[in-house]
Amino acid sequence: MARLIRAVVLLALLWPALAQAAIEVRDFEDPVMRERFASLTATLRCPKCQNQAIGDSDSPIAGDMRKRVYAQLQAGRSDKEIVDFMVRRFGDYVLYNPRLEGRTLLLWGLPVALVLGGGLLVAWLVRTRRRASSRRLNDEERARLDALLAREDDR
Repeated sequence: MARLIRAVVLLALLWPALAQAAIEVRDFEDPVMRERFASLTATLRCPKCQNQAIGDSDSPIAGDMRKRVYAQLQAGRSDKEIVDFMVRRFGDYVLYNPRLEGRTLLLWGLPVALVLGGGLLVAWLVRTRRRASSRRLNDEERARLDALLAREDDR
């Protein structure tokens, strides 16, 4: 039992050192290049992880994607060229904000359509209620209502 406790304590003490070993170090001579790398790795989604950027992911495929981004930055490619390469290689899923294309029109247009439809529905309901509340009783309806109220008072 004492050996097990020692092993657990030793593992707990070594855990931060193991986690530290997984951190990748990239050398950039230009701070602008470092910012571009950080921006690209924050805007590209890991294909394996659910809703996690490749800069934050520990998966092997995210590490491979970071290497590719770094290599392409070093080769002098623009951000658009790098993103286009990643989309060709891994698909549109790597983009947090899909491009506006024919096949993504529904994705971009549906929220707008729902907001406009909701606004029209609210306007129609308000207009209908205003009409109903502003409707006045004619003389015949007023006489009938007075007769009903008088009958209620007699009871």
